[in-house]
Amino acid sequence: MKLFFWTLPRSIIACFKGPKIIWHTVAVLLTLILVTSGLDWRFFTSTRDPTLRSLMFPAVVIGGLLPVALPIILLAIGSLARSARTSLAGWAVGQSELIGALVAAGYKSVTGRAHPSHSAHADISHVFRFGFLRGGVFWGWPSSHTTIAFAMAVTLLTLFPKQRWPGCLAIVYALYVGIGVSMTIHWFSDFAAGAIIGTVIGMVVGTSFSRSQM
Repeated sequence: MKLFFWTLPRSIIACFKGPKIIWHTVAVLLTLILVTSGLDWRFFTSTRDPTLRSLMFPAVVIGGLLPVALPIILLAIGSLARSARTSLAGWAVGQSELIGALVAAGYKSVTGRAHPSHSAHADISHVFRFGFLRGGVFWGWPSSHTTIAFAMAVTLLTLFPKQRWPGCLAIVYALYVGIGVSMTIHWFSDFAAGAIIGTVIGMVVGTSFSRSQM
């Protein structure tokens, strides 16, 4: 627990420090390309199939529940099995998810992007309400579900470089969540940006906690 709080401010700063800020810029530029080219809207209109959406909608629920449950499960297993490594993973995953939620909410609070309206027949993918809290912090750019999922997945991948299956399984989960929300409650560019930003967060947190094992 001490490591969680001790490294939290430093990890948040590190997510925007040096080369990391370049990836945030890439997320912004990629969004600009997807929006202005019309690819965001075309992806939206091409994924309205009811069967496809029913297969992807569980990603919204899973992507909201698993980030809460996983750190608790890892910490419980670590305590019961007296495994410091598993407990460390629990704290690391928890920190990456917290930072992911804070960063995504911070971006949303100033971009105010309109979320997809499934009854809309006009292209609203380009609607942003720039300014503080004009669009709230729950909807918009980037996708919190995706940011948190990728932060968690890359943290595990970084923490267990020799045991690839936990990280690989987490990446599959993150892709399902990200693509799932891009077909239901978000635009594709919200998913793309969230994946990039979440990956940066996961690398920062995973590296930070890995050093504590040395």
